[in-house]
Amino acid sequence: MDEQATDPATEAFVAHRNLLFTVAYEMLGSAADAEDVLQETWLRWVKVDLEQVADARAYLVRITTRQSLNRLRTLQRRKEAYVGNWLPEPLLTAPDVAENVELAESVSMAMMLVLETLAPTERAVFVLREAFDLGYDEIAAAVDKTPAAVRQIAHRARRHVDARRPRQAVPPSVARTALESFRQALETGNPQGLLDVLAPGVVLVSDGGGIKQAALRPIAGADKVTRFMLGGLGKNKLPMEVAFTVINGSPALLVHLDGELDGIMAIHVEDSRITGLYYVRNPEKLSHVESETPLTLR
Repeated sequence: MDEQATDPATEAFVAHRNLLFTVAYEMLGSAADAEDVLQETWLRWVKVDLEQVADARAYLVRITTRQSLNRLRTLQRRKEAYVGNWLPEPLLTAPDVAENVELAESVSMAMMLVLETLAPTERAVFVLREAFDLGYDEIAAAVDKTPAAVRQIAHRARRHVDARRPRQAVPPSVARTALESFRQALETGNPQGLLDVLAPGVVLVSDGGGIKQAALRPIAGADKVTRFMLGGLGKNKLPMEVAFTVINGSPALLVHLDGELDGIMAIHVEDSRITGLYYVRNPEKLSHVESETPLTLR
Protein backbone atom coordinates (compact mmCIF):
# COMPACT_ATOMS: atom_id res chain seq x y z
CA MET A 1 0.00 0.00 0.00
CA ASP A 2 2.82 2.39 0.90
CA GLU A 3 4.57 1.64 -2.39
CA GLN A 4 1.36 2.23 -4.31
CA ALA A 5 0.68 5.51 -2.47
CA THR A 6 4.06 6.92 -3.55
CA ASP A 7 3.82 5.65 -7.13
CA PRO A 8 3.75 8.74 -9.44
CA ALA A 9 1.20 7.20 -11.83
CA THR A 10 -1.18 6.40 -8.98
CA GLU A 11 -0.72 9.81 -7.37
CA ALA A 12 -1.49 11.62 -10.63
CA PHE A 13 -4.55 9.47 -11.34
CA VAL A 14 -5.97 9.89 -7.84
CA ALA A 15 -5.32 13.65 -7.90
CA HIS A 16 -7.38 14.06 -11.09
CA ARG A 17 -9.92 11.28 -10.57
CA ASN A 18 -12.88 13.55 -9.76
CA LEU A 19 -12.15 15.67 -12.84
CA LEU A 20 -11.90 12.59 -15.07
CA PHE A 21 -15.12 11.12 -13.70
CA THR A 22 -16.99 14.38 -14.32
CA VAL A 23 -15.68 14.59 -17.90
CA ALA A 24 -16.84 11.02 -18.56
CA TYR A 25 -20.20 11.50 -16.84
CA GLU A 26 -21.01 14.73 -18.69
CA MET A 27 -20.21 13.00 -21.95
CA LEU A 28 -22.11 9.79 -21.19
CA GLY A 29 -24.90 10.60 -18.72
CA SER A 30 -24.18 7.34 -16.93
CA ALA A 31 -22.24 6.96 -13.69
CA ALA A 32 -21.75 3.23 -14.29
CA ASP A 33 -20.28 3.82 -17.75
CA ALA A 34 -18.18 6.71 -16.44
CA GLU A 35 -16.65 4.35 -13.87
CA ASP A 36 -15.91 1.84 -16.64
CA VAL A 37 -14.21 4.59 -18.63
CA LEU A 38 -12.06 5.47 -15.63
CA GLN A 39 -11.02 1.84 -15.32
CA GLU A 40 -10.05 1.80 -19.01
CA THR A 41 -8.21 5.10 -18.55
CA TRP A 42 -6.25 3.69 -15.63
CA LEU A 43 -5.24 0.55 -17.56
CA ARG A 44 -3.84 2.73 -20.34
CA TRP A 45 -2.27 5.27 -17.98
CA VAL A 46 -0.14 2.71 -16.12
CA LYS A 47 1.49 1.71 -19.42
CA VAL A 48 2.57 5.27 -20.21
CA ASP A 49 6.19 6.36 -19.83
CA LEU A 50 5.68 9.29 -17.45
CA GLU A 51 9.04 10.80 -18.40
CA GLN A 52 7.48 11.56 -21.80
CA VAL A 53 4.40 13.24 -20.25
CA ALA A 54 4.68 17.02 -19.86
CA ASP A 55 1.19 17.49 -18.33
CA ALA A 56 -0.39 14.54 -16.54
CA ARG A 57 -3.79 16.23 -16.26
CA ALA A 58 -3.99 16.95 -19.98
CA TYR A 59 -2.81 13.45 -20.86
CA LEU A 60 -5.38 11.81 -18.57
CA VAL A 61 -8.19 14.01 -19.91
CA ARG A 62 -7.17 13.00 -23.43
CA ILE A 63 -7.36 9.28 -22.60
CA THR A 64 -10.68 9.73 -20.78
CA THR A 65 -12.20 11.72 -23.64
CA ARG A 66 -11.23 9.17 -26.26
CA GLN A 67 -12.55 6.27 -24.19
CA SER A 68 -15.77 8.20 -23.53
CA LEU A 69 -16.24 8.86 -27.25
CA ASN A 70 -15.85 5.16 -27.99
CA ARG A 71 -18.39 4.25 -25.33
CA LEU A 72 -20.76 7.08 -26.31
CA ARG A 73 -21.24 5.59 -29.75
CA THR A 74 -22.15 2.25 -28.16
CA LEU A 75 -24.53 3.97 -25.76
CA GLN A 76 -26.30 5.70 -28.62
CA ARG A 77 -27.21 2.33 -30.10
CA ARG A 78 -28.56 1.20 -26.72
CA LYS A 79 -30.63 4.37 -26.39
CA GLU A 80 -32.19 3.83 -29.80
CA ALA A 81 -33.68 0.57 -28.49
CA TYR A 82 -34.59 2.03 -25.08
CA VAL A 83 -38.23 1.74 -23.98
CA GLY A 84 -39.80 5.15 -23.30
CA ASN A 85 -37.94 8.28 -22.20
CA TRP A 86 -34.23 8.07 -21.47
CA LEU A 87 -32.93 10.10 -18.52
CA PRO A 88 -29.34 10.36 -17.26
CA GLU A 89 -28.37 8.10 -14.40
CA PRO A 90 -28.87 10.16 -11.21
CA LEU A 91 -25.63 11.23 -9.61
CA LEU A 92 -25.54 11.61 -5.83
CA THR A 93 -23.52 14.79 -5.30
CA ALA A 94 -22.13 16.54 -2.23
CA PRO A 95 -24.03 19.68 -1.07
CA ASP A 96 -21.10 21.94 -2.02
CA VAL A 97 -21.68 21.08 -5.69
CA ALA A 98 -25.02 22.89 -5.53
CA GLU A 99 -23.25 26.03 -4.29
CA ASN A 100 -21.08 26.14 -7.44
CA VAL A 101 -23.62 27.55 -9.91
CA GLU A 102 -21.70 26.74 -13.11
CA LEU A 103 -20.82 23.21 -12.00
CA ALA A 104 -24.34 22.49 -10.78
CA GLU A 105 -25.80 23.64 -14.09
CA SER A 106 -23.35 21.60 -16.15
CA VAL A 107 -24.43 18.31 -14.47
CA SER A 108 -28.11 19.17 -13.97
CA MET A 109 -30.72 16.84 -15.45
CA ALA A 110 -31.98 19.66 -17.67
CA MET A 111 -28.53 20.38 -19.11
CA MET A 112 -27.64 16.71 -19.47
CA LEU A 113 -30.73 16.26 -21.64
CA VAL A 114 -29.63 19.18 -23.81
CA LEU A 115 -26.20 17.56 -24.21
CA GLU A 116 -27.96 14.44 -25.48
CA THR A 117 -28.97 16.40 -28.59
CA LEU A 118 -25.33 16.95 -29.62
CA ALA A 119 -23.31 14.64 -31.87
CA PRO A 120 -20.56 12.74 -29.98
CA THR A 121 -17.63 14.96 -31.04
CA GLU A 122 -19.69 18.13 -30.51
CA ARG A 123 -20.55 16.94 -27.01
CA ALA A 124 -16.93 16.21 -26.17
CA VAL A 125 -15.77 19.60 -27.44
CA PHE A 126 -18.57 21.46 -25.65
CA VAL A 127 -17.95 19.71 -22.34
CA LEU A 128 -14.19 20.23 -22.44
CA ARG A 129 -14.44 23.86 -23.55
CA GLU A 130 -17.49 25.17 -21.72
CA ALA A 131 -17.48 23.09 -18.55
CA PHE A 132 -13.73 22.72 -18.05
CA ASP A 133 -12.32 25.70 -20.00
CA LEU A 134 -9.69 23.65 -21.80
CA GLY A 135 -7.75 25.30 -24.58
CA TYR A 136 -8.44 24.50 -28.23
CA ASP A 137 -5.05 22.83 -28.69
CA GLU A 138 -5.66 20.55 -25.71
CA ILE A 139 -9.16 19.66 -26.93
CA ALA A 140 -7.85 19.04 -30.44
CA ALA A 141 -5.42 16.46 -29.10
CA ALA A 142 -8.23 14.77 -27.16
CA VAL A 143 -10.70 14.49 -30.07
CA ASP A 144 -8.11 14.01 -32.83
CA LYS A 145 -9.03 17.19 -34.74
CA THR A 146 -7.12 20.32 -35.69
CA PRO A 147 -7.45 23.37 -33.40
CA ALA A 148 -9.19 25.24 -36.23
CA ALA A 149 -11.75 22.45 -36.61
CA VAL A 150 -12.29 22.39 -32.85
CA ARG A 151 -13.02 26.13 -32.85
CA GLN A 152 -15.72 25.61 -35.47
CA ILE A 153 -17.18 22.63 -33.63
CA ALA A 154 -17.19 24.57 -30.35
CA HIS A 155 -18.98 27.51 -31.96
CA ARG A 156 -21.60 25.23 -33.54
CA ALA A 157 -22.13 23.25 -30.32
CA ARG A 158 -22.42 26.41 -28.21
CA ARG A 159 -25.01 27.88 -30.57
CA HIS A 160 -26.95 24.59 -30.48
CA VAL A 161 -26.91 24.40 -26.67
CA ASP A 162 -27.73 28.09 -26.16
CA ALA A 163 -30.89 27.65 -28.24
CA ARG A 164 -32.03 24.79 -26.00
CA ARG A 165 -30.52 25.30 -22.56
CA PRO A 166 -32.88 26.06 -19.67
CA ARG A 167 -32.78 29.39 -17.94
CA GLN A 168 -30.18 29.59 -15.21
CA ALA A 169 -31.28 27.70 -12.15
CA VAL A 170 -32.36 29.52 -8.98
CA PRO A 171 -30.29 29.38 -5.76
CA PRO A 172 -30.44 26.01 -3.94
CA SER A 173 -32.54 27.52 -1.12
CA VAL A 174 -35.26 28.58 -3.56
CA ALA A 175 -35.25 25.16 -5.23
CA ARG A 176 -35.43 23.49 -1.81
CA THR A 177 -38.48 25.60 -0.86
CA ALA A 178 -40.26 24.67 -4.09
CA LEU A 179 -39.36 21.03 -3.59
CA GLU A 180 -40.70 21.08 -0.01
CA SER A 181 -44.03 22.47 -1.25
CA PHE A 182 -44.11 19.79 -3.95
CA ARG A 183 -43.33 17.04 -1.43
CA GLN A 184 -46.05 18.14 0.98
CA ALA A 185 -48.66 18.34 -1.79
CA LEU A 186 -47.67 14.93 -3.12
CA GLU A 187 -47.74 13.22 0.27
CA THR A 188 -51.12 14.73 1.19
CA GLY A 189 -52.64 14.24 -2.26
CA ASN A 190 -53.36 17.97 -2.56
CA PRO A 191 -53.95 18.91 -6.23
CA GLN A 192 -54.11 22.66 -5.55
CA GLY A 193 -50.82 22.46 -3.68
CA LEU A 194 -49.21 20.89 -6.75
CA LEU A 195 -50.76 23.46 -9.09
CA ASP A 196 -49.42 26.28 -6.89
CA VAL A 197 -45.81 25.11 -7.15
CA LEU A 198 -45.82 23.85 -10.75
CA ALA A 199 -45.28 26.34 -13.57
CA PRO A 200 -48.11 26.34 -16.14
CA GLY A 201 -45.79 24.90 -18.78
CA VAL A 202 -44.08 22.33 -16.54
CA VAL A 203 -42.84 19.18 -18.27
CA LEU A 204 -42.57 15.79 -16.56
CA VAL A 205 -40.19 13.19 -17.98
CA SER A 206 -40.27 9.75 -16.39
CA ASP A 207 -37.89 6.87 -17.07
CA GLY A 208 -38.84 3.29 -16.23
CA GLY A 209 -36.60 1.68 -18.83
CA GLY A 210 -39.33 -0.83 -19.70
CA ILE A 211 -38.83 -2.36 -16.24
CA LYS A 212 -41.10 -0.10 -14.18
CA GLN A 213 -44.21 1.73 -15.27
CA ALA A 214 -43.59 5.23 -16.61
CA ALA A 215 -45.09 7.59 -19.16
CA LEU A 216 -43.66 6.73 -22.58
CA ARG A 217 -43.59 10.38 -23.61
CA PRO A 218 -43.07 13.67 -21.73
CA ILE A 219 -46.18 15.10 -20.07
CA ALA A 220 -46.62 18.87 -20.45
CA GLY A 221 -48.84 21.28 -18.52
CA ALA A 222 -49.53 21.69 -14.80
CA ASP A 223 -53.00 20.11 -14.97
CA LYS A 224 -51.79 16.99 -16.78
CA VAL A 225 -48.72 16.60 -14.58
CA THR A 226 -50.85 16.97 -11.43
CA ARG A 227 -53.29 14.32 -12.61
CA PHE A 228 -50.44 11.98 -13.53
CA MET A 229 -48.66 12.40 -10.19
CA LEU A 230 -51.77 12.00 -8.03
CA GLY A 231 -53.06 9.18 -10.21
CA GLY A 232 -49.77 7.31 -9.81
CA LEU A 233 -47.78 7.89 -6.63
CA GLY A 234 -50.63 9.74 -4.95
CA LYS A 235 -52.96 6.75 -5.14
CA ASN A 236 -50.37 4.09 -4.34
CA LYS A 237 -51.56 1.90 -1.48
CA LEU A 238 -48.04 1.11 -0.27
CA PRO A 239 -46.50 3.22 2.51
CA MET A 240 -44.63 6.12 0.89
CA GLU A 241 -41.64 7.93 2.33
CA VAL A 242 -40.15 10.94 0.55
CA ALA A 243 -36.75 12.27 1.64
CA PHE A 244 -34.56 15.14 0.48
CA THR A 245 -31.22 14.56 -1.21
CA VAL A 246 -28.90 16.32 -3.67
CA ILE A 247 -28.86 14.85 -7.18
CA ASN A 248 -26.77 16.25 -10.03
CA GLY A 249 -25.98 19.35 -8.02
CA SER A 250 -29.62 20.22 -7.22
CA PRO A 251 -32.14 19.44 -4.45
CA ALA A 252 -34.13 16.30 -5.25
CA LEU A 253 -36.35 13.66 -3.68
CA LEU A 254 -35.73 10.02 -2.85
CA VAL A 255 -39.08 8.21 -3.11
CA HIS A 256 -39.45 4.96 -1.15
CA LEU A 257 -42.49 2.70 -1.41
CA ASP A 258 -42.89 0.09 1.32
CA GLY A 259 -39.28 0.65 2.35
CA GLU A 260 -37.85 0.10 -1.15
CA LEU A 261 -36.36 2.85 -3.32
CA ASP A 262 -38.91 3.49 -6.07
CA GLY A 263 -37.20 6.39 -7.79
CA ILE A 264 -35.41 9.73 -7.82
CA MET A 265 -37.33 12.94 -8.50
CA ALA A 266 -35.10 15.75 -9.76
CA ILE A 267 -36.44 19.20 -10.61
CA HIS A 268 -35.66 22.40 -12.48
CA VAL A 269 -36.97 25.61 -10.91
CA GLU A 270 -37.44 29.04 -12.47
CA ASP A 271 -38.90 32.03 -10.58
CA SER A 272 -39.73 29.82 -7.56
CA ARG A 273 -41.90 27.40 -9.59
CA ILE A 274 -41.03 23.98 -10.95
CA THR A 275 -40.64 23.95 -14.74
CA GLY A 276 -39.10 20.50 -15.10
CA LEU A 277 -39.67 17.20 -13.29
CA TYR A 278 -37.40 14.23 -13.97
CA TYR A 279 -38.46 10.95 -12.38
CA VAL A 280 -36.02 8.05 -12.73
CA ARG A 281 -37.62 4.71 -11.79
CA ASN A 282 -35.45 2.34 -13.83
CA PRO A 283 -33.81 0.23 -11.08
CA GLU A 284 -30.71 -0.26 -13.23
CA LYS A 285 -30.05 3.48 -12.87
CA LEU A 286 -30.62 3.62 -9.11
CA SER A 287 -28.07 1.12 -7.83
CA HIS A 288 -25.42 3.80 -7.17
CA VAL A 289 -27.67 6.22 -5.31
CA GLU A 290 -28.11 4.54 -1.94
CA SER A 291 -24.84 2.62 -1.90
CA GLU A 292 -22.36 5.40 -2.66
CA THR A 293 -20.91 8.39 -0.86
CA PRO A 294 -21.95 11.74 -2.40
CA LEU A 295 -19.44 12.89 -4.98
CA THR A 296 -17.41 16.08 -4.96
CA LEU A 297 -16.90 16.73 -8.67
CA ARG A 298 -13.71 18.06 -10.32
